[in-house]
Amino acid sequence: MELPGSFIFGAGLAAAAIAAGYQCMAPRGQWYGRTFTGLQPQSKQLALTYDDGPNDPHTFRLLEVLARHNVKATFFLIGRFVKQRPDIARELISAGHIVGNHTFSHPNLIFATAEQTRTQLTACEQALSDAVGEHSRLFRPPFGGRRPSTLRIARALGLEPVMWSVTGWDWKGKPAEFVERKVAQQVRGGDVILLHDGSHAAFGADRSQSVIATDRLIARYRAEGYEFLTVTEMMEKRTVSSRLSALS
Repeated sequence: MELPGSFIFGAGLAAAAIAAGYQCMAPRGQWYGRTFTGLQPQSKQLALTYDDGPNDPHTFRLLEVLARHNVKATFFLIGRFVKQRPDIARELISAGHIVGNHTFSHPNLIFATAEQTRTQLTACEQALSDAVGEHSRLFRPPFGGRRPSTLRIARALGLEPVMWSVTGWDWKGKPAEFVERKVAQQVRGGDVILLHDGSHAAFGADRSQSVIATDRLIARYRAEGYEFLTVTEMMEKRTVSSRLSALS
């Protein structure tokens, strides 16, 4: 049976709309602009990243685990929590970790106007600057939600969008064993791993399982010969690799 042209056209539009919606949230999606998601697969580097902090006491507990393993990580902080506890943000910097912009109040920027997006990013930048002074220019959109204008505004403000390639689903409060298993199912090398030291819903969220999972993941992948880098270090490594490739 031959389908009418209007049906085929409508089905095509529906498929395009679904794909476009998926790309708004897909961690690796690049339709709406370039974002950093890691290095080439099979490389023996991983980056641990944490969203939605700073958070008491679990950011501190996480700092203890990272220090014990001598691992540096990247923290995408919510501006309103930084204003509430600038001392935690300063502890992160003092320990040698990287802090980045996760907006001021964690809205889904897919639904934000250009003015609202700019305000969210600049307010978070101000909170970070007030708390720690000079810091990275990294930015991670809440929920991964972004449109082309989101990334244009971020770059106009001098920010570099960062997504992820592996997630532990730890925001659901699952046990550390679940988080470790989820990460292990996805790691291919060169990955940016998404975990959480806080919750956008409220300050003081229980992230004890994320802390335990971090300890287990570092031990597991160190034993397999992996090196842990910050996102900034990964970006530098990619830049050097690209330059060498261009010269060869």
